[in-house]
Amino acid sequence: MTPARSAVRAPQLANWALAHGTSALTTQDIADVLGIPQRQVSERLAAPMARHEWVRPVRGLWLPVPPEFRTWGAPPGIEMVDLVAQHLRLDYYVGWLSAAQLHGAAHQSPQVLQVAVSRQLRDRTVGRTAFQFHRRSDITSVPVAHHATRAGQARLSTVEATVLDIARDVSLAGGIDNAATVILELDEIHDLDRHEVVRLASTVPTAAVRRLGYVLDRLGGRGDLEGLRTAALSGPSTPARLDPSGTATGPVDAAWLVRRNRELEVDG
Repeated sequence: MTPARSAVRAPQLANWALAHGTSALTTQDIADVLGIPQRQVSERLAAPMARHEWVRPVRGLWLPVPPEFRTWGAPPGIEMVDLVAQHLRLDYYVGWLSAAQLHGAAHQSPQVLQVAVSRQLRDRTVGRTAFQFHRRSDITSVPVAHHATRAGQARLSTVEATVLDIARDVSLAGGIDNAATVILELDEIHDLDRHEVVRLASTVPTAAVRRLGYVLDRLGGRGDLEGLRTAALSGPSTPARLDPSGTATGPVDAAWLVRRNRELEVDG
């Protein structure tokens, strides 16, 4: 929302915006507030930007930085992602290890934010946050939860959608060992809704379903997996590789149709 014009000057603009509950301004907004042409905005905010009072995560969007984050150069990524997505008119959700961390999984780096987006977007580092954007064509089919932020809320994949994403995109989870560790930790914390996992199974490749079932069953000893097993065995007859980066060699676990092409090392 464009703030009303005021007598505020560029050096005071960031603190003025924060005092008025304004989390983001466009270049046009700032021009209107300062009463200057758009072409002068970058010049007027050069000194405040150098003091880390403002950050510009994408072209045309300016965020006032709260004082406690100015040594970082920007607010945490989770505070910025929804503002960026709204500005770019993107569907998105925070996913994979970033969602796992927000759902309570330990040892996941908060300084990397993995975000699924509806169209290609270049990765970037803003302040201390490295944004990793991954295009997902069926993004609107992924159920989301909401994480409260100062600006409102950020969208993140639900716990059940997160473990399926991690089982599907093992490379984004830091490899199969870390993927398995995070899956088991999330199940321990949240007691995954088995019916919801089965419902979502059709939205990911069968290999991910088999990998998830194998981890929950064989490594975690978790129960109530018959529905997931049915979904896992309904796909192609070719076994899924436990480690998708490994070779298609090793014994096959017939219960989950998973080729154990390596032995897992799970923390905890």
